Formats: sequence, structure tokens, C-alpha cells
Amino acid sequence: MTAAPLKSAAPLSLLGLTPPEITSLMAELGEPAFRAKQVIDWTFAKRAVSIEAMSNLSKGLRQTLTEKFVTRTMTIATVTGSKDTTRKFLLKLHDGRFVETVLIPANPALYGEASDRHTLCVSSQVGCAYDCKFCASGLAGFTRNLTTSEIVEQIVQVEAYSGERMDNLVFMGMGEPLSNYSNVIKAIEILNAEWGIGIGARHMTVSTSGLAPQIKRLADFPLQIRLAISLHGASDEVRNKIMPVNEKYNLDELFEALSYWRSKRKQHITFEYILIKDVNDGLDQAHRLAKRAKGLDAKVNLIPYNTVEGLPWVRPSEPHQDEFRDVLLNAGVKATLRREKGHDIAAACGQLRLRQETELGIIDSPIPEKRITINAGA
Repeated sequence: MTAAPLKSAAPLSLLGLTPPEITSLMAELGEPAFRAKQVIDWTFAKRAVSIEAMSNLSKGLRQTLTEKFVTRTMTIATVTGSKDTTRKFLLKLHDGRFVETVLIPANPALYGEASDRHTLCVSSQVGCAYDCKFCASGLAGFTRNLTTSEIVEQIVQVEAYSGERMDNLVFMGMGEPLSNYSNVIKAIEILNAEWGIGIGARHMTVSTSGLAPQIKRLADFPLQIRLAISLHGASDEVRNKIMPVNEKYNLDELFEALSYWRSKRKQHITFEYILIKDVNDGLDQAHRLAKRAKGLDAKVNLIPYNTVEGLPWVRPSEPHQDEFRDVLLNAGVKATLRREKGHDIAAACGQLRLRQETELGIIDSPIPEKRITINAGA
């Protein structure tokens, strides 16, 4: 695969720093302690787009900070969709790569007609190494982890563009969040903090394809974030066909980790289950799924397959979707069937990014011959 020349050095962004780190920085520069509070306020509360805009800092300090730090590292390349529907943001990173962030408006059926709830689907990596067979995110393989500041900046960029406050975050965009554990966790702390972005922990959900050791590690994380599992198969036989991660962490190991999570948390786990015709939509899978969900008192979110250019899968008929859901409901499982938002704007994760990077010559083809080896490291 031929890659176009890209910038490599990652700029240091203040959006990725915590108050102790900023305080330490000010001390190293010989600045009084109150300067740290000013920098924190400008960075997070006032959302300064540049260090130069921090007008109550001395000119010398602004110049010194500008030599090492920035407040923005990405730009919005395109926005697809309209204000009253799902909007998809393609964000260009400092090295010329792209990630996607999806803004999902409130569902009145769930939150009431007057709800102004805004959910943002956040990316954690450029590409993905996990090669789920139905997903566009990993079609060009894995490029790199996003930094803490790049994760935080997705929210900052979308709020600035839309003029709307994000009050619900789901780490379900491009990449496997638990494979970028350290950066994701630090970003969550910044996003949650009162001095930071100020989003409640219970309004943040981390989704994983099933990295069992990292699920246990996350269970011990003090903030009360929520967990979603990209399950997509209720038996190892089915899951192995479409999710290579299952060969490393099979369902027994995954559910042992989920039991540990439930022993530490009160929040319900959510199983995300994409329905793919003649692959995982058999009613035998529905019955198995119901048994597994009841064992953990988990909720199930059924999602008819989103068409991905270049992949062969199709969604089941709507009557069959309903039949699959009804098996769960009749078994006493909380289940929803989500008629998708954003299908008409190619909101399956990775599609806009693949198209853009192919057109720019960053990648030759969206479907490489080789895949990266699965690695569950932090």
C-alpha cells in the first residue's frame, strides 16, 4: 500500500492536559500559580482557539506557550446531513489523516418531544485493527491511536460548529477504545471534570468489541461510565465468522469479564447487535442472546445492518427484524430495534474517511491485502 507523505510530529495541545500538568508547566516556566488557573479557564471554559487569544496572559508567556503548545490540532473538512437529522463530521488531523464524529439528535420517542439531548459518537483511533467483517472503519487497516487531546477536541469542534452542547457521548466511532485505553481514560476524565468539558460520567458510554482484560481494568475505573459490548453473535461459531477478536477472547472469557464488571457497577450493560441476513439473524441466535442477556440483566440494542460499499452483507427484512426482537421481549429482555439514523449519509463508521483518504492518495485502496495483528495493549 502506497501512502502519501504526511506530517508526523504531533503538536502538543493544551486540551490534553490536566490542572496538575498545567500547574507544573507554569512552575517550570517560573510563572505564579494563578497563571495555571487562567490557562485552564481559557482552554476549557472560554474555549480559546489560540494561545494568542488568551489576552490576560503576558505577551512573553503567550509567546513561550506558542512555541510548544496549541489549542487546536484538527479542522472540520466536511459536514454531511442537516441540523434536524444526523450530522456526520469529517475531521482532518494534523498529519493529514481523517476521523469521523457523528452528531445524533434526540429521539422524541425516548426522551420526549421537547428533548434537546445531543449525542456525539466519538472516534478513538484512525482506522481499526480488529477487522470486524461488517465494518468500514477497519477496511484500510489501523493507522494510529488518537491522542487524548484529539479525542477531547472532537467534542470542542462539534460544539463550536453546531452551537449546541453535547450532553451524551458514546465511544462507538472509529477504532477500538479499549485498545487505546490510556488516552481514552484520560480524555474521559477531562470530559467529565467541572474544570474541563463538564459532561456527566453516566452520560458517557464506552463500546468495545470484547477486550476482556481491559473490561476488567475499566470496571475498576472510579467514574461511573457505561459499557456497551459490540456482540453481534450469541455463539462462538457465529461470532468467529465476523469478529476475529472472538478468537482471542471467546464468549466464555468475555462474559467472565462482564460478570466482573457487573459485580463492580450498578449500570446495565448494553449489547449492540447488528442484524445481518443469513449470518447472525437466525432465531436460534435470538434465543441464545436472550439467555446471555438475562444472565447479566443486560439491555439489547438491535441495529439492522448499515450498507457499506465494497462489503457483501445485507440487512434482514423488517418483519424478520421484528421477529428477532420479539424473541428477546418475550423472554423478558429489555430490547430495542433501532431503525438507524444516518444511513442515507453513509454514517457507517469509516465510510467518509475511506473515500477522502483514497481520493487524496493517502491510501491506494480501501481494502488492503493484509491486516494488522490484533493487540489488546493499552
